[in-house]
Amino acid sequence: MFSPSVEQYIEKYYRETTHAYEVKKLSLMLFDGINENLKKIPAKTRKFLEVAALLHDIGYNIGAKNHNKHSFDIIKKEGIKNFDEEEVTIIALVARYHRASLPNKTKHKAYAELKKKERKLVKRLSSILRICDGLDRAHMQLIKEIKTQYDEENNIFTILLTSNISQRTPDISSAIKKKDLFEKVYKTQVVFKFS
Repeated sequence: MFSPSVEQYIEKYYRETTHAYEVKKLSLMLFDGINENLKKIPAKTRKFLEVAALLHDIGYNIGAKNHNKHSFDIIKKEGIKNFDEEEVTIIALVARYHRASLPNKTKHKAYAELKKKERKLVKRLSSILRICDGLDRAHMQLIKEIKTQYDEENNIFTILLTSNISQRTPDISSAIKKKDLFEKVYKTQVVFKFS
């Protein structure tokens, strides 16, 4: 069976790609910050996050309502060139959980069918994607850079944001609302600050 490349997905499903590339950029910065300051995530899984970030909104082609579920369905059905079936499932689930409900093995069959280690990975990567999608909620690329700090004594993970605009602080309320999974998975409190 022929599976499209990531580039072919982008060409087929997006009219405008700025948000997808912005979310990818922010997600990889946050991934690197987590690896540096909080918890080691296997380096090879960085590619899963990158692809999920790029493809998380392809479901809009079917409809805005439940577009996250549509993204999952498209990725699962079509596959992704150079990724095996389990890797495709992980990427599809990470894209699916970028908004709305959290991973749930009693309600979500594809998630439940993964081994415990892979479910944990889906939660970790989804928690990153949720925050970064929230940081670009307005699709205006207002965040220039992400750095991180971890205060082990107080168990606080600080996400330091550098803004692309100098006149005002960007609205990050969506990212704040979407930090719930991150706090649950990494067992830490998340605080956002502008540097």
